[in-house]
Amino acid sequence: MITEIAPAREREPAAPQQPRKVRRAWDEVPRWQIYVPLGIYLVFTLIPFYWILLFAFRPAGSTSLVPWPMTFDHFQKVWTDRSFGVYFQNSVYVGVATLILTTVVALAGGYALARFEFRVKRAFMLALLCSQFVPGALLLVPLFQIFAKLQMINSLGSVVIAETVFQLPLSMILISGFIRNVPQSLEEAAWVDGCNRFAAFRIVVLPLLRPGLIAVGSFAFVHAWNHFLFALMFLSDQSKQTIPVGLNTLMGADSVDLGALAAGGIIAAVPVVIVFAFIQKWLITGFSAGAVKG
Repeated sequence: MITEIAPAREREPAAPQQPRKVRRAWDEVPRWQIYVPLGIYLVFTLIPFYWILLFAFRPAGSTSLVPWPMTFDHFQKVWTDRSFGVYFQNSVYVGVATLILTTVVALAGGYALARFEFRVKRAFMLALLCSQFVPGALLLVPLFQIFAKLQMINSLGSVVIAETVFQLPLSMILISGFIRNVPQSLEEAAWVDGCNRFAAFRIVVLPLLRPGLIAVGSFAFVHAWNHFLFALMFLSDQSKQTIPVGLNTLMGADSVDLGALAAGGIIAAVPVVIVFAFIQKWLITGFSAGAVKG
């Protein structure tokens, strides 16, 4: 008797295993424990801004908690009667000039720190870092004596130079970090193609540094725009004062015009907010590029 042997059943492929979901600590936290503290922090952050808007747009003498009817008399007063139009122009000049000088000088110094080796390089980097611990007030006397000998007192150029000197150490360190993230082989390839060092830097490296340059330049501009001490000490003519010093003139010895002060604060804050709104993408990209090793 012949027995037929059944063919071996083909083994079905095993079902792919689903990856185990890793439970993180914050997945088990109730949402309200996250949103409630954030909401409280947001309220305490927004209340001062609302208070400034309230005094700026509320008519003088009103005690309403809602700025209605709205008035622009405070803005007109500070812009014309308190010479804020002139202060605004001076602040724009100081901020833009500081941005350009700081970026150009920091770019040259940062490239030297990133691409060249010399004996005192580490000591120089340490000195740059230590200079950030020196308060700006300690620089007033030596800078004032230097500008007095150069006959630059009561000149916007003295404020630009002082702001640039104050911003350069940190800017050079940041720029050198951005340049290190650019592979040197790209420059070497440009050298092989016939470019000199400057041409290779301009064609290959400089376009890749755009986020870093925007990050450094924006902080130089904002610091020069908001800085009060150098403009107060080096500028004596009212027609050459900047917005921070102009805001100080709105506070008298016996009384303070809150409406004018709030309007001046909004005028001072709006350009900075607009700048950061336009460069936010580049700013985040620049800081993330500085944190990744190329």
